Amino acid sequence: MTASDDIGASRLQVPPGAWSTLLDCLCERFPAISREAWRDRFARGRVMDASGAPIGVDAPHRAGSEIRYFREVEDEPAIPFEESVLHVDEHLVVADKPHFLPVTPAGRFVRETLLARLTWRLGNPDLVPLHRIDRDTAGLVLFSANRETRNAYQSLFRLRRVAKAYEAIAPALPGRVFPLVHASRLRAGDPFFRMREVDGPADSETRVDVVERAARAWRYSLEPVTGRKHQLRVHMAALGAPIANDRLYPELERVHEDDYARPLQLLARRLAFVDPLSGATRCFESVRRLDPP
Repeated sequence: MTASDDIGASRLQVPPGAWSTLLDCLCERFPAISREAWRDRFARGRVMDASGAPIGVDAPHRAGSEIRYFREVEDEPAIPFEESVLHVDEHLVVADKPHFLPVTPAGRFVRETLLARLTWRLGNPDLVPLHRIDRDTAGLVLFSANRETRNAYQSLFRLRRVAKAYEAIAPALPGRVFPLVHASRLRAGDPFFRMREVDGPADSETRVDVVERAARAWRYSLEPVTGRKHQLRVHMAALGAPIANDRLYPELERVHEDDYARPLQLLARRLAFVDPLSGATRCFESVRRLDPP
């Protein structure tokens, strides 16, 4: 299998159940995909075992085994913006993502993702993102390029040893004193992809400061202490300054199709950490810029 063949491959640990075949399991687990479509994928070698070998359509169901399969999307939209690669070595890849490009396959995007583009561009099917940023957010994403050293870098994020700095354009908050810390408890809302603040002990925390003031909009520096889904977007909306062009917060009615002329004004600007292999301090900065306030 070549690196290009591996683009978009998803991994699944086969769940326990009463199915006699893997096909039966997949049909029930993914009801939006027809049995005929799954049969076609098996026939074309698009369902494989953990080593990448094609699996036959009559393969028995084996709970706990790992399979790889290709998500396929008809008429996948092209994202007309290019990523930049800021750093490549045998262990790490640092990319500077444009707005609207997903990091990994999801929904209607498989090949138009940062992971798929980098896998093709660098010829490395072992690339794995070490963290995620929203599709609407631009900026830095760090990838592991070597499975042998992956855990060492993943532990940096698990132990919160990566300093992250974001930048956002949002309405002015002249009545507040900066810098400030906003902490709250976040849970999935309705619909599920929209987060909300709820009562209870805080499990998300963001440090907020102002770096540029204009009459109606300010440029903010955001440092997430935790890494909850949509944390920065929810916290800024809760403070009374929803990030410019945010289509999810604070009002669901603002959701709309991609408007390339109005990207979310949120940028993952800086990543810094002590390298677990060399002990050296490493710092990466995005070359992208948000619209002026």
